[in-house]
Amino acid sequence: MEEQKIILSERLEQTLTEAVQTVPHDRLFIVCDTNTHKLCLPLVSGFECMKGAHVITILPDDEHKSLQQVELVWSQLQQHGATRHSLCVNIGGGMVTDLAGFALSTFKRGMRFINIPTTLLAMVDASVGGKTGFNYGGLKNEIGVFSNADAVILDSIFLRTLDRENILSGYAEMLKHGLLSPLPSGGVGGGLLSFDVEQPDLVELGRMVAESVQVKQHIVLEDPREQGLRKALNLGHTVGHAFEAMALAKQHPVLHGYAVAWGMMCELYLSVMKTGFPVDTMRQVNSFILEHYGRMTITCDDYPTLLQLMTHDKKNTGTDINFTLLHNVGNLALNQTATKEEIEETLDFYREGL
Repeated sequence: MEEQKIILSERLEQTLTEAVQTVPHDRLFIVCDTNTHKLCLPLVSGFECMKGAHVITILPDDEHKSLQQVELVWSQLQQHGATRHSLCVNIGGGMVTDLAGFALSTFKRGMRFINIPTTLLAMVDASVGGKTGFNYGGLKNEIGVFSNADAVILDSIFLRTLDRENILSGYAEMLKHGLLSPLPSGGVGGGLLSFDVEQPDLVELGRMVAESVQVKQHIVLEDPREQGLRKALNLGHTVGHAFEAMALAKQHPVLHGYAVAWGMMCELYLSVMKTGFPVDTMRQVNSFILEHYGRMTITCDDYPTLLQLMTHDKKNTGTDINFTLLHNVGNLALNQTATKEEIEETLDFYREGL
């Protein structure tokens, strides 16, 4: 997989115009969801380069990251004469870029597309790596393909459209990248735990986003198909995806970043238990998470469901549940496993400890 073209934009119209002109196309489309149609589409719809684009609007949030919404995109493309030489601009969070990216990558064996992530989470996570897909059978991102956008445009103007919860959701992935980074400036000691995430300086946050994206891009370039190093990016996700899927099944969905933050609490504890991660660092990170994200309420009765959901994680081999753990900040411990008893002890810690 080629290096993802990521453009840090300060003049959105000029950046988008140049990106669209770079891709020869016969028809132009836009995919957004009902939220970004209202809040974000007006920021680009008046640009000359978007003139004549047909807008496809899907339903928002992870509960609609479904085959039904993929079919809606396919149907709209077909009805409005899209060809494999058409171009689409996806404007939205990770749900939009993931789902639309899959639909476009499979329509007529592949249309080209540009992503404009509009949430902090999408900027630092979904923007890099070429993963597309949708949820299926109650499991996160069960169906998907690797497919890079022609360009990903990051512009901090969209951060102004976000509420507190969506800022925090994206910041969880930045914390994860900080834990993975061997460089002090990009790690959790480089200001991530002291940054005022409740009343963020958006200019400073934009700078931090650029650093966070660089951490992920370095990992993806080393291992584009998740055969080795890229598994590092799953820190917090084995348990986090289980929390997320269980909440969705209970019809009380949680934002992805919140689930990842809670998953990191668990997997840092597992790292202390199994790979020697420093207790003090775990406590600092977990204190930050508890202060800003709270804690999803679970009981012992939820353990069998959570364990069952973890067995479906795509990183697993055979019957072993695979975890990405850490020896220390920036010192990875990939392909770790844990027993049922160790996972239950971790969930006990999550419910009661720091």
